[in-house]
Amino acid sequence: MATRLYWHDVFLQHLTPAGHPERPDRLRALLSMLDEGDFYNLERVEAPFGDEATILFAHSEKYAEIIKNQIPLFDDADAGSDKPEPIIKIANDTYVSPQSWQAALTAIGAANAAVDDVFSGQADNVFIASRPPGHHAEPEEAMGFCFFNNAAIAARYAQKRYEAERVAIIDFDVHHGNGTQAIFENDKSVLYCSTHQEPLFPGTGHKNEQGLGNIVNAPLSPESGSREFREAIKTRILPALDNFRPDLILISAGFDAHYLDPLAQINLDEGDFDWVTGKIMERADRFCANRLVSILEGGYDLQGLSVSAAAHIKRLMEG
Repeated sequence: MATRLYWHDVFLQHLTPAGHPERPDRLRALLSMLDEGDFYNLERVEAPFGDEATILFAHSEKYAEIIKNQIPLFDDADAGSDKPEPIIKIANDTYVSPQSWQAALTAIGAANAAVDDVFSGQADNVFIASRPPGHHAEPEEAMGFCFFNNAAIAARYAQKRYEAERVAIIDFDVHHGNGTQAIFENDKSVLYCSTHQEPLFPGTGHKNEQGLGNIVNAPLSPESGSREFREAIKTRILPALDNFRPDLILISAGFDAHYLDPLAQINLDEGDFDWVTGKIMERADRFCANRLVSILEGGYDLQGLSVSAAAHIKRLMEG
């Protein structure tokens, strides 16, 4: 089983205010965990810069321009001084800094390159260690630390570039991916399945939100743990995948349902992420020649994130 990891230093240069949970240290902790011996054979590839035109696969041109125009400048003279880089709020909890546009376009480039890899046979599966995250980004609204929806763009890219008829997006972030649901709720060619805590930000993801039958929400009550999570996967998510028979599976891989995470109250551990990864891989093998792309979303306790992501990636590598 050939697994590829995409990363880029620019992901560390997307800055948020001090104390903000979505911070560069998240990625540093994850990558440090991957320096251990279990990951010696993990192929690491520098992520390519993405094509701005692919933003329009999930967002309007007007919205993309609004985001681009809010990126603050930091000239060469400033870079050589002790002056801190400016950080601008673009939504209630979402910020941009001078390198945020490059980071976001590189995250998109990595997601689309990963789709190329699994359709061309360069890799069986891919994990993208990128930030900013994306699943809260709606067609015309930034929120939840996100401004472009990486998974949604990659799904559309697979449909346009490889004529994939059916793309499934599995989201096990502890927060519901309202942006991904909003983008695809009227499109039966994309299946969106989510486990998440309810009630919790962003307040969407109720069971009765079903789109055209292509939206499957499996909300979990606060203080739920492994038993409830695995039951939701087995009784709601996996049957939907089996019925859909996707040509490609994308994972919105948030690790903030870990019991250490400060932003939610779901009590999973790294074993649960290993387990759910294996179950999704079984479907990738059965339906789509192992074509599986996993994109980092949330996870805000550094230890919880790093051990959970490591378990996820190790399972991708082991098959």
